[in-house]
Amino acid sequence: MIEVEIDSDGWTQALPEAAAIVERAAAAALGTVEGDVVVLLADDAAVQDLNARFRDKDRPTNVLSFPAAESAFPHLGDVVLGYAYCAAEAQAQGKSLSDHLSHLVVHGVLHLLGRDHEDDAEAEEMEAEEREILAELGVSDPYAVEHEGAA
Repeated sequence: MIEVEIDSDGWTQALPEAAAIVERAAAAALGTVEGDVVVLLADDAAVQDLNARFRDKDRPTNVLSFPAAESAFPHLGDVVLGYAYCAAEAQAQGKSLSDHLSHLVVHGVLHLLGRDHEDDAEAEEMEAEEREILAELGVSDPYAVEHEGAA
């Protein structure tokens, strides 16, 4: 089960179909994995508070993932996204908010499934998985612009 909670008017005003986008992206990232995920679409203040409390980083960010303990199964964990940060990031990267939200939800759910990007090899593997899932959703490669400039 995928539960979407919207706790920010920014999301609903900018993207009325946000809940459907989240559900579709989370389901695609889960694939055949059984389990429950909660996705909270919040404001930047809520994300900053969580980032400060759980990561010792007192600033907003785009997405946070909180994997659940194995004993909490079937709950796999929670993903939280901050509206203004995500919207500004999408605009700066020349992406639609819808596509950016899909990418960040996929990214967050993959973290719940144990994927990470702590080193280059992990990052490449995770990005490849994200690209594959997003392509199935009709979302273009979120890293294309970033990699085109890299030499």
